Amino acid sequence: MTDNFSSRVKQSAFVNWFRDSSPYIHSHRQCTFVISFGGEATQHELFFNLVHDFALLNSLGIRLVLVHGIRPQINQRLQLLKVKPQYVEHLRITDDLALQCAIEAAGQIRIELEALLSTGLANSPMAGAKIRACSGNYIVAKPIGVLNGIDYQHTGLVRNVDSEAIRRQLNQNNVVLISPIGYSPSGEVFNLCAEDVATEIAIALQAEKLILMTEQSCRDPENNQLIPQMTITEAENFIFRHPNISPLIKKPLQAAINGSQSGVKRVHLINRNHDGALLLELFSRDGIGTLVSTTPFETLRPATLADIGGILELIKPLEKQGKLVERTVENLEVNIDDYTVIDRDGLILGCIALHTGPDNETGEIACVAVHPDYQNASRGTELLEYMLEKSKREGIKKIYVRSTQTMHWFIERGFQEIKIEDLPGYLKSQYNHQRNSKVFCKQVS
Repeated sequence: MTDNFSSRVKQSAFVNWFRDSSPYIHSHRQCTFVISFGGEATQHELFFNLVHDFALLNSLGIRLVLVHGIRPQINQRLQLLKVKPQYVEHLRITDDLALQCAIEAAGQIRIELEALLSTGLANSPMAGAKIRACSGNYIVAKPIGVLNGIDYQHTGLVRNVDSEAIRRQLNQNNVVLISPIGYSPSGEVFNLCAEDVATEIAIALQAEKLILMTEQSCRDPENNQLIPQMTITEAENFIFRHPNISPLIKKPLQAAINGSQSGVKRVHLINRNHDGALLLELFSRDGIGTLVSTTPFETLRPATLADIGGILELIKPLEKQGKLVERTVENLEVNIDDYTVIDRDGLILGCIALHTGPDNETGEIACVAVHPDYQNASRGTELLEYMLEKSKREGIKKIYVRSTQTMHWFIERGFQEIKIEDLPGYLKSQYNHQRNSKVFCKQVS
C-alpha cells in the first residue's frame, strides 16, 4: 500500500512538473540559444548528461549554438611540456607555444563534442536524436595588443561574427559548435575567451537567450544566498560593491552585462556542476541560476486584457474555496483598469483590485490573490501597500474590504472591523448577506 502511495505521489509530481513546463516548451520553440561552457565541463563526469540536455533542447525545436572553452586543456598541455602558463589579471598571455596548445585543444574538444552529439544507441537518452553538428571559421578576431606594457601576443578579441553563415546552419536544424579560436583577414590565429565569443555571437544573432554555464553559482557574499535575478544596473553595482569576487563568476557576469546592454533579452548564469541545471533553469518558473536582463524578471504593473486568462487561473481555486467572490470574464473585461498584477516572466503570480466609489473619496480593495507557490515572500503585502499608495495619490480617504476567511491578515495590516451599517451606500447595496462577509475599513489620507 505504501509503495502504491509513493508511486502515485511521484507520478503526480511528474505530471505537475510536465504541465508547468509546457508554457516554456512552447515559448522556446524556434528560439536561438547561445550556450557557453568551460573546458572544465568537458572533463567532468556529468558532461555526458549535459550533452543529453543539449540534444533534448534541439529535439524541442530550439536553435543551438554551443561555445566551449579550452583553458584547462591548454594548461595541461603546457604542464606536460614543463612550461608554466602565463596570466596577467586572469588574462592569458598566448605565446607561440600556448597558441599551438590552444589549437590542439580546440580541435580535440570539437571532435569529442561531435562524437557525443552523434551518439544514438538504443535505450540511451540520445536514441533517435539524429543531431547534425557543424563548425567553421565564423569568428573574425584581432589582437588584444599591448596593455600596460604587457604584450598579450596571440590573445585576441572578437572583431566580427559571420552571423549569416551561422543562421544558414541553424535554418537547416544544425547545432553549431564554435571553439574560442578566431582568425584575422591576414590569416593569423588568436586564442579568445569563450564567454566573450558566446556573447558576441548572441548579440550578432539577436539571440533570445545567452546561457553561460559557470563553475560556481552567483551568490551574495554577505549571506551566501543565490541571487536569482539582476537588472543590468544591479549587476554593475554588485561587481562594484564586491571587487574581490571570484573571476569564475565575475567574468561571466561582465559578459552578461555586455550582452544585455547590446540587446540580448535574457542572459542566464547557471552552475554546470548541478546535474540537470540547464533544464531546471529553462523549464521551471523559478529556475536554478541567475537571470540578468534589462528589465526586472518580476514586475508589479497595471493589468491588461491579455492578463485575464492568468487572473482567472489564479483566482478560480480561491473562488471554489469561498475565499473570493466568483468573477466572470465579462466582469474582468469591464473592470480590468481597476486591477494590478505581479507578472513573473509572463506568469501572473498575484493580483489585486481597487474599485473607486462614485464619490471618488472611498474605495474597496478586492480580489487579493497570490499563487500558492509564492505566498511566503510578502507579495500580498506588496500588492496591498501599492494599492494604498495609489489610493493616497488619487485622493481616496477611506478603503473598505470584505472578507470571509482572511480577516486577521487585514487586521494585521491596520484595517479595523466595522458594522455593515457603516458602509457607504453603494457598498451597502452590494453586500451579499448569504456570504456574511466581515467588513473592515482603513483611513489612508
